[in-house]
Amino acid sequence: MLRVKPVFLALAAITLGIGVLVGATAVRARADGTLCAYATAPVAGGTYIVQNDEWNSSATECVTPGSGAGFTVTSSQIANSTDGDPGGYPSIYMGCHYGNCTAGGLGSHPLPLSDIKPGLVTSSWYTTQPPGDSAYDVAYDIWINKTPATSGAPDGTEVMVWLNHSDAIQPAGSMVGTTSISGHHYDVWYGAGTGAADIVTYEMTTGRTSVANLDIGAVISNARKLGYTDPSWYLISVEAGFEIWQGGVGLATTSFSVDLSPIKPGPRASSTTSTRAVSGSRLR
Repeated sequence: MLRVKPVFLALAAITLGIGVLVGATAVRARADGTLCAYATAPVAGGTYIVQNDEWNSSATECVTPGSGAGFTVTSSQIANSTDGDPGGYPSIYMGCHYGNCTAGGLGSHPLPLSDIKPGLVTSSWYTTQPPGDSAYDVAYDIWINKTPATSGAPDGTEVMVWLNHSDAIQPAGSMVGTTSISGHHYDVWYGAGTGAADIVTYEMTTGRTSVANLDIGAVISNARKLGYTDPSWYLISVEAGFEIWQGGVGLATTSFSVDLSPIKPGPRASSTTSTRAVSGSRLR
């Protein structure tokens, strides 16, 4: 199924007080800090960005950033069919998303996949997943681009890691095998992109609410070994959040971090941003 990013009015690049260069798709939070529809806010001194990426629903849905690297879904009337695309992906990330980049880390230095080895890119993520009738997944979205920077949709590979899901939700494409990586067991799914990046999903066979030092480098290395990505491409962002089909109030990221050390940084991301509306598509 085709997943289409909403088209937003492009803004001239602006520099926030924390020194984060914001690209054409950035929309700031409301005065009270709440993020509704599509909106973003830097957190943890700009090391990460919280985004409310409601791309496939016009229903009311909002998130509130936390005091640290986290956020909570505070309202949601999303009611999409579970056999179609989710309504949105409220999330937090390090790196660049449609030209909107964090301060430092992947936001300044996208990493060549040829430099990424197991154990050298890790992430810890702690969530709250309240019981109820909501339909969602709990997923990392790891974006790989053929070049160090893009102001639009990445054109390399979308690598997802599903920690958990509710209802009859399943990854895009078809299941192609199973694997074990750094102590975690996964079902592996693959779907070919239509005008966008191909998507490979590593779905944990046992659902979790948190991971500590998840080996993102080992997952990327496995995807490269399987031929789903290319060593000449670049890791441009690591995102973590909830794809929501229905409901979702109370879903929360209580803590999130990405550790890139001791990788030697790749090329600095370009600070050039588009001055027109941009759009992209991705498989879901």
